[in-house]
Order: sequence, then C-alpha cells, then structure tokens
Amino acid sequence: MTLSTSAQTSGSARRRVATGVTAAFLGLTVALGSGMASPASAADSATPGSIILGVGANESQRIVTWYTTADTAQKLQVARTADLVNGQFPADSATFDAVGGANVATGGGFNRHATITGLKEHTQYSYRAGSEGDWSPAYSFKTQDFEGDYDFLFLGDPQIGSSGDLAQDQAGWKDTLDVALAANPNAEMLVSGGDQVETANNESHWSSFLAPDKLRQYPWAATIGNHDVGGKAYEQHMFTPNTDRSGPLYSNGNPSSNTSGGDYWYIYKDVLFINLNSNSYATSQGGGGDAAHIKYVTDVINEHGAEAKWKVLTYHHAIYSPASHAKDSDNKVRRVDFPTAFSKLGVDVVLQGHDHSYSRSYLIKNGAKANPDEQPGASEVTAGPGGVLYVTANSASGSKYYDITKPDSSGTSGAGNGADPLNPNSYWYNSVQNQEHVRTYVKVQVRNDKLVVENLRSGTCAAPNADAGSLCKNTSADQPVGSLVDKVTVRPYHGNGQDLQVNVPDAAPGEFGWTIDGYNGLVDLGTAKDYDGDYFAATGKINPIAVSDNRRSRAPWSISASVGDFQDAGKKFSGAYLGWTPNVLEAGAGAKANGSVASGYDDGREGLSVSRGLGWAEQGHAKGTAKLGADLDLKIPGSVDKGGYRATLTITALSS
Repeated sequence: MTLSTSAQTSGSARRRVATGVTAAFLGLTVALGSGMASPASAADSATPGSIILGVGANESQRIVTWYTTADTAQKLQVARTADLVNGQFPADSATFDAVGGANVATGGGFNRHATITGLKEHTQYSYRAGSEGDWSPAYSFKTQDFEGDYDFLFLGDPQIGSSGDLAQDQAGWKDTLDVALAANPNAEMLVSGGDQVETANNESHWSSFLAPDKLRQYPWAATIGNHDVGGKAYEQHMFTPNTDRSGPLYSNGNPSSNTSGGDYWYIYKDVLFINLNSNSYATSQGGGGDAAHIKYVTDVINEHGAEAKWKVLTYHHAIYSPASHAKDSDNKVRRVDFPTAFSKLGVDVVLQGHDHSYSRSYLIKNGAKANPDEQPGASEVTAGPGGVLYVTANSASGSKYYDITKPDSSGTSGAGNGADPLNPNSYWYNSVQNQEHVRTYVKVQVRNDKLVVENLRSGTCAAPNADAGSLCKNTSADQPVGSLVDKVTVRPYHGNGQDLQVNVPDAAPGEFGWTIDGYNGLVDLGTAKDYDGDYFAATGKINPIAVSDNRRSRAPWSISASVGDFQDAGKKFSGAYLGWTPNVLEAGAGAKANGSVASGYDDGREGLSVSRGLGWAEQGHAKGTAKLGADLDLKIPGSVDKGGYRATLTITALSS
C-alpha cells in the first residue's frame, strides 16, 4: 500500500525583502488617486487623526488609515526608528502617497490610507501621516522573522458605546490591549471578531475605539460586525488588503450604498487568513448570500492555499456559540451553509464573535461532531480529514455580555441546538462554554505542526468592567488577570505517511538549528551545519516502519519510498538532495535492508526523488514481524533561500 499525506504544491511566491530600507522603499509608492486636491495652503491645515495600523497582504506590508479635515494631498513617511535623530525623520525617509476620498458619514471630513511595502525583518520602524507642516505624531512598530513560529491575538466585540458609558467602554478596551500585549509583547498582530463600535457612523464611538496607542503599534486585522455594517465608517477607518468589494459580498448587493462590506484575504507567515462579511448571508437581502462567501473562500484557497500551512477563517456571526445568538435564525442558516464547505476545503480554525461569550467547539466535520468520542474540554485534538475548530471570543472591552443559554430538542447536527450527550448542559457542538462577565482575549500560537488556542482573562469584576455587580462570576483571587480560561492544542492530520519539514535559515557561517515537531509522522532532521557557504547538511532518521507477514505462501515482499520536492510557498529544492542508508531495526519476516542511496548533491544523481528500496524479503522467508528504519542524509546547496520547507515521503509496500 502507499502511505502518504498531502504536500504543498507550488503557488504564487511571497518574496522576502533583502534590500536596504531606502532601496526597498524607493520606487514603490502608491499612485495618487484621482480627484484629490493639490498640496494644502497654510489656511487648509489638515493634521491627520484616527490613525490605525492595519495588516498588509503579507509580512512585508502594513496599511495605515487615517481621517483628515481637509481634502489635501497627503502621504505616509516611514524610516527605521534607529535613523531618527532627536525625533526628526531623516531626509531620505521613504514616503508613500495616500489615496482616499470624502467621508460618507455624519461627521464629514475625509479619509486616507497608504500601504507600506518593502519592510525588512527584525526592524523597528517609525511612521507619521500628513504633509509638510501638518504631520501627525510619530508612531512605531516592529517586524520580526518573516518565517517560522509566531503568536497572534484574537479580540471579540469591543462594541464601544454598548454599555451606555463611553468612557468606561474605552477604558476596558484599552486595559485589555495593555494587559494582553504586556503579557505577549511579541504578538505579531491583532485579529478582530467584529463589532468595533455600537453605532456604525457614530464618530464618538470610533474615536473611543481608536484611542489606545496599541492600535498604532500592532497591526489590526479588521472584521465587520452587524454593528459596523450600517454605514461607510468601517470601510473609511480600516482599509484592508486584497479586498473584493463586489455586490454579492454586500448584504444589500450595493457597494455604493451607505453600508460596508466585502471579503478579503492575506497571508502572514504560514497562515492563510480569509475574512468574510457574514452580515450578507441570504440572497433575499439583495446580495449573494452565503453562496458568494463559499465561492470566495474556494477561489482564494484554490489559488493561494498552497502558499501556507494553515487556513484560518474569520467572520463575526458565530455559528457554534453558547449564548443569546446561538438559536438565531440567521445563524442557523450559516450553520447549514458553511461547515461542509469549510471541511472540504481543509480549513483548520474559524474565529468568530457576536455572542459576547466564550466557546470552543469540538472538531466539526460536515456539520456534525467529527469524533463522537472526543471528550469535553480535551486539551489536545487531532484534526482528522475535514475536522474544523470553531472559536467564539467573549467581549474584549467588557461593554456587554450575554449569558449562556440552554440546549433544546432540535437535534445534534446541522442547524440543531440539542444537548451534548457527554455534557447535557452544553450544546452538542461545544467542547467548552464559559461566561464569567469578565473581559477575555484569545491567544493563538502558530507552530510548525500545531496550533495552540488559549482564552485568557484580561480583567476581573472590578471597574472598568461593565458588569461589576452581582452578574459577575469571577473572583480576582482565584481567577486573576492573565489566568487561563481554556487551552487546546490542535494537531494536523498526517495520515499514515511521514511528512518531513526543513527550516532553512539565511546562509551564514557557523551552526543553526532545524526544528521539526515529531508528531504523527513529522520527521526530525536534527541540527544542520553550514559548510563555508557551499552547502547545508543535516542527518536524521525516518520513523520506524513495522512489517508483519504471516502468509502461508511466504511470498517475497519489498518496501520502497520516494520524496517529492521540499517546498515553502513558491520556494523549493529537489528531493534529490535527500539520501539514506536503510537498516533493519528489529529482525523478523526475513527482512533485509537495501543499499545506501547518496544525496544527489554528492553524486549528481536522483537521490530519493525516485523510488528507492528500503527493505525486502525473498521467497520462503520466515513468518513474523520486522521493523525497518533508515538514516537520512540531506545536503542542500548554500544558495537555497531561507524558509520552512516540507516534503512528503511516500512509502509503498509490494508483495506477490
């Protein structure tokens, strides 16, 4: 039989920036939009405000959006923080022309945005928006490694203004960001669960949402909620990359109306993020409904899925949640429309908001619990083919909470809200449900071979929590700020094959480490050495392969294997550079080891890129079992680009 799992195929390359800061920026400015005025006169002073740092199309980009009081030509100025002298930007700072237009909102004014491109790894940048004589204050952000592990934070429903006390909501929102980022200063982005504000076009609500400076230091991945959709302020405040603003992705089908909408995607390191406007769910509203979203997700994954190891969807309306919205008719529609498509497309995690409570689903496949034996609150799950984890975030500001509701008798699959047979007080789809009436946030750790999802407390019953009275079920002594509500590790499904991963760093003298999570077939190639820049070398062992043969015929058998290209998005190197020396680890079943195969780097041949024998037995061999192994020898040219490369070793057993 053949034992294999999926390997990445080539896709659009995401190139890492290796040039200097100035050289990287020059020539990459955004074209100035039509209809914008000439530079301002002194009488047209227009200092920018409402500045927010957003995600770009990939790690080397950020999008900055702001408001201004005059329709003037503006730009974004960017420099390495280390190059500023007494707070002054150097003369050769990179500049990016802004585009935008007049605001469609009661507050009037104008909006601008500019995309920063060509960012380098491990660099602190400073930026400011405006024009000569009318610059905003300077803000800063830092980039980290463009490959490998990272953390991001997911924040549910700030909904500033919802409590009726705007100052309190703003204080709770700021406190959550301060607490979360003090505990996780190297988190690389903030992902929204939607409902930034209570009222779509209320600029007082938006000003309070945008007040924390953390939103100018860490990129915000915006999500549109039902409280954001009723005006253009959402789109004006938060410009997003790769956005499809066509009619089917607006709830009323009309992008030019005073509503916000559209779907977008971006890739950050090894994760493909896809963000949906879940306000549009039925064609009767005028838009394309859920079918349009499914087509969008399908098209993006087909085109870009091979560029990432993980697929994460984000939208506002939670389809598997524990509180007041769990039984909403529109969510029942989405609960029927979405899950099977997401399972078939290989989505790993779905991040949701809307229900102002926390829940973590069981792994869901095609609209039903994937494994009936998965236990409530399991600390580790393995996503077999089609298994998807759905997470609903509680309020990050404390402006409003919804209490958990009771299951009914409507069924335990599809649109049903029936009880979990293993935990009758919970809905069938939820592994964990929590509501303490305290602020929380979700931390997601992205690793080579796992995602770790944690829900953490960012507040207690004390002010500025909106529910500081009898409804609050938290005790600061037992459940302090920073304490854990829930944690789960999600492992991917590797089938019966052996997936290999290699992390290739920038070529440099000395040693560096290659790390592989050895779980369910992922093979560890150990520590590699850079040999004078000529080549990298590493050794390791395949996971043992057990052979059992008790046939009366005692017919011959053989085990062979081959490896495809090692790939990371559009980068790759040939499997021919992998060689091996087979061996018999445990004798039995007449097992004999095949001969060694050299790395193609040494002999210029095909290495393991073609099928090679691992072990065999001749006719008439003894019955029994054996274990076969092989020592791996990988040599790669020094010209291979930095990246996290994976390949699949396909194992074939033949017998007469």
